[in-house]
Amino acid sequence: MEENVTIISDGLKLSGAIGLPSDIPPGETRPAVIVLHGFGSNKNAGNVQIPCKMLNDWGYITLRFDMRSCGDSEGEFGHILCLDQVADTRNALSFLQKHPSVDANRVGVMGSSFGAAVALYSGSIDDRFGCVISSGGWGNGERKFRGQHPGEAAWKKFTDMLDENRLYKAKNGKSMMVDRYDIVPVPDRMRHHILEKSVEKFPADTAQSMFDFKAEEVIDKLSPRPLLLLHSSVDSVTPTEQSIRLFERAGKPKDLHLFNETDHFMFAESMPRVRAVVKDWLDRYFPVNV
Repeated sequence: MEENVTIISDGLKLSGAIGLPSDIPPGETRPAVIVLHGFGSNKNAGNVQIPCKMLNDWGYITLRFDMRSCGDSEGEFGHILCLDQVADTRNALSFLQKHPSVDANRVGVMGSSFGAAVALYSGSIDDRFGCVISSGGWGNGERKFRGQHPGEAAWKKFTDMLDENRLYKAKNGKSMMVDRYDIVPVPDRMRHHILEKSVEKFPADTAQSMFDFKAEEVIDKLSPRPLLLLHSSVDSVTPTEQSIRLFERAGKPKDLHLFNETDHFMFAESMPRVRAVVKDWLDRYFPVNV
């Protein structure tokens, strides 16, 4: 049971879909969760559709949507900046709160990877969000990139790219384009999780935006609203220490779970233990019925 919707964000039309539980009667309102896609992905990713179905089955309303410049949404394709996605998330919240079946005072936000970082930041600075769930997220872009480009040579190559972009922009008035894996390396064995319609080339400004993005500096503002951090104990994409540091800096209530049996795209893998942890946490901190 999905409704295709259009969200207006800073004058741009964003393509979305609202998922409704099959058991919701007319006139009843339910809590909702906005589920954010990852880096250059879109609302049809497994890391989005699978948790949306999971939440719908548990009685929650969901909203999945393409960030600006991604998927079927308006905006220059691939021109992705972190704070733009924060704005899109907050505008999506404003849109969802007006839905007749949504309890406007009980809307949470969930994201994976890049989407988790955006969820963490958005939930921290906007107290309309009732909870935040982060899967494989990050809180400090510079430190994250150091973990993703380990070793002196790899780190120099990455930072040289950022420096080269500044010179390129000064000369040409626009950012140079770079490959997605030059920004965020992903092992070959895991690239099947990345949709064919995902962004493959980004302006180097995207990398600089991520470098400067620090959700951990605002995470303390989320409390007393609850936070759930999920991460692989050995993550092949986003360093596990990112969630550990976020946990250390966040106020209560907060929970951190590290999973040995899965990797970065844990929701796409439909891991039973991950589902059980999320269900138990929601029942405790963000139940369908209160």
